[in-house]
Amino acid sequence: MEINIEIRRLLDVMPASGRMTTKIVSKPEQQKVIDAAFPLPWIQDRPIFINFDLWRRLTKPQRDLLLLYQVSWLTGVKWIQPDIYQGVVLLGLLGGVIEAAQGDIIGVIIAGGLSTFAGTRIWQNNQSQAAELMADNTAIRIAQRRNYSEANAAEYLLTAIEMVAKIEGRNLDFNELIRCQNLRAIAGI
Repeated sequence: MEINIEIRRLLDVMPASGRMTTKIVSKPEQQKVIDAAFPLPWIQDRPIFINFDLWRRLTKPQRDLLLLYQVSWLTGVKWIQPDIYQGVVLLGLLGGVIEAAQGDIIGVIIAGGLSTFAGTRIWQNNQSQAAELMADNTAIRIAQRRNYSEANAAEYLLTAIEMVAKIEGRNLDFNELIRCQNLRAIAGI
């Protein structure tokens, strides 16, 4: 498998929104087949690292669905959106500034704690099982636009998850087991 040709093919599989924010990077030294760091709000580029030596062990449809899942997960992380937690973070920061201007240390601590709590909830929501299941569903919807049926796309993603764990020499973790159960239901297995 020629790496540059595979990267171009994968870019064609990606949705346009994914091409704008994500970048595929060959990383032969990593132990994982495909990996991406959790996207932080101040970092615009969201690289997807692929070990192409391990990647070639997957079938083409498995690779497509695995990439679509990763892109869907990365683009699905929303730090700034109208939400109660974003509002609480802003109110906490504003309250902290006002309390600091007044010299009230207790008020600054309370406002900072409120902002920290809300920021932690945003972080947890973006790394939850629901976010991963939503990324699976988004990947399947995108795959349907790439001439996969819903059942086939779910089955390919299911087998890709299981195959990646096998290639990496590990067992499926709890979130992957939940995802597999959901994908079995979608695929009708």
